[in-house]
Amino acid sequence: MKKYILFIVLVCFATLVMGQSKSDKLKNDKKQIEKEITNTQKLLDETKKNKNASLQEISVLRKQISNREALITAMNNEILALEEELVLNEKLLLNLDKKLSYMKADYAHVVYVAYKNRKITDRITFLLSAESFSQMFRRAKYYTMFAENVKQQMELIYKTQEEIKQKNETIIALKEEKTELLAGKEKEVKALEQDRKSKSKKAEELKKKEKDLAAELKKKQAKRKELDAAIKKAIEDEIKAANEKKKREAEKGKTSGSGKSSGSTTTTPSPAKSTELILTPEEKVLNTSFVNNKGKLPWPVAKGAKVLDFGNNPHPDVPSVMIDNKGIDILVEAGTAVRAIFNGEVTGILTVGGTKVLMIRHGEYLSVYQNLATVSVKKGDKVTTKQTIGTVSSGSATTELHFEIWKNSTPQNPNLWLMKK
Repeated sequence: MKKYILFIVLVCFATLVMGQSKSDKLKNDKKQIEKEITNTQKLLDETKKNKNASLQEISVLRKQISNREALITAMNNEILALEEELVLNEKLLLNLDKKLSYMKADYAHVVYVAYKNRKITDRITFLLSAESFSQMFRRAKYYTMFAENVKQQMELIYKTQEEIKQKNETIIALKEEKTELLAGKEKEVKALEQDRKSKSKKAEELKKKEKDLAAELKKKQAKRKELDAAIKKAIEDEIKAANEKKKREAEKGKTSGSGKSSGSTTTTPSPAKSTELILTPEEKVLNTSFVNNKGKLPWPVAKGAKVLDFGNNPHPDVPSVMIDNKGIDILVEAGTAVRAIFNGEVTGILTVGGTKVLMIRHGEYLSVYQNLATVSVKKGDKVTTKQTIGTVSSGSATTELHFEIWKNSTPQNPNLWLMKK
């Protein structure tokens, strides 16, 4: 029976440790979402100050609603984890109670036997009545062992009583944490409903001036197409120039090596399409490293809310307008620092429509940062992950960073490359 109880205790303890690890992860996830909600709320407050930023405001509201829904889900998961932890703790407490009962029963039996045999167990009499010195030694050793056993039994009882006390305190703390979490969830549900009402109200306002907004968006989309064409041409020109330079260097090396011994050879770069970059050994290493970090790359800004996604889709708030987005748009506070998403080399800085566009090469891949007011690097500079490369345009309280990733001359979905927020 004792072995069975010990096994149950060990199983509960192991499950409790795994449950604690899960609980810690849920808490970290919740903290991250809460941080995102705080940042988005700040952007929302700034956007509301600008009367002409109605599309931005509803985009941020949509993002905030998504964040709150994620937070409520995280809270539900944490409450469920707490309930599981409570059940495990209560089971463990029950087993500790059983363990204590058995230990007390064993101790009571030892005390009873000692009392029943108290006459013959008078220590001095018992030792002196030994028939030989060897027997006296064994009787003395028995007394020592008996006393140690009783002492250990008492210590185990006290230790188990302390464990029961601590477990009770843990259960009370878990119940308090659960109550607090439930109260926070109720508050978050109310905030979610308020955001939904605000979004509905804003959507009604947008509907009234949909024609004006559609015209405005079409103008922006036309400018974006011009900018996309300029970026694509710049990428193709850069690839062409880089390939020609590498071919010239290879031919030069081949010619200079022709006069050397037959054992000396120079490798000519493999032929590539005009839109594909010929990679040097160093660039191949960088390219592989970039690919291996797919889904783990940092965001180009520390704080911001994604307001327009990748792809060719109807605008989420003005469905009559199709948006062909080669990247993602991130709403940030004006003047926000922009950072490189990975190690690479600055290969292009364009000025289009009054703003700057920065391109950084990572092997076959390029990261493109558009709508910059300032640039703190120059063409040819080597940059490292998260290095500040410029700041976003500061025309109003909030503005958007347009971010793209290209493989040679083909745009990629940044959502698949950046880490989840």
